Amino acid sequence: MSVQVVDDVAAAVADRLTVHLTALQIEGRTPRVCLTGGSVAVEAYGRLATGAVDWQDVELWWGDERFVPAGHDDRNDQQARDAFLDRLDIPDDHVHAMPAHGCDLSMADAADAYATTLPEGGFDIVLLGVGPDGHVASLFPGFEQVHETERRVVEVFGSPKPPPERLSLTMPVLCDTDEVWFMATGDGKAEAVGRALADDGSLAETPARGPRGRTATRWFLDAAAASHLD
Repeated sequence: MSVQVVDDVAAAVADRLTVHLTALQIEGRTPRVCLTGGSVAVEAYGRLATGAVDWQDVELWWGDERFVPAGHDDRNDQQARDAFLDRLDIPDDHVHAMPAHGCDLSMADAADAYATTLPEGGFDIVLLGVGPDGHVASLFPGFEQVHETERRVVEVFGSPKPPPERLSLTMPVLCDTDEVWFMATGDGKAEAVGRALADDGSLAETPARGPRGRTATRWFLDAAAASHLD
């Protein structure tokens, strides 16, 4: 477990991601990255640039999505498209967006359909934010989806954070990755970060305790978000 406290979390994530993806491509691999939403992630995406990384040879998925129409400002994939997908001309067939409201599938069927797109062998990197309540992706404290182990993608109703209907990867899939990178800023996240990294605690109370990478789990925090750590 690595905790990095920096003044500019978005810059640190963007820089580290560029280095990591470049290293994977030098090895002859096509990086498989699971993206997240949120303001810090979008700011990090906006800092990504052409150059070292061959963005024609990166595949992207999402850890969760708001089940609203395609192109809606609330969708994580639309925010990523605005921030970097279109700007860096990433091929559409390398962008594995979750189904949108209006796709003629029920949410359960949409979740199952997305599960079929997930990469064999898992991801190279899963990026995650942390909610003030300790949620990750759309796995919320006290929700049964936190403990799902059979399905790879689940539908979520009644999200405490709007919009209420969402799709989310499940905990085993979020852990099916070489590295998990968390990012959080601000004192509003400090208590949740402290619970996520505490020696004791429950997954039901703090879902952010769950996702861990096979080889590394990294936390990118500013001083405020790290203020409850010992």
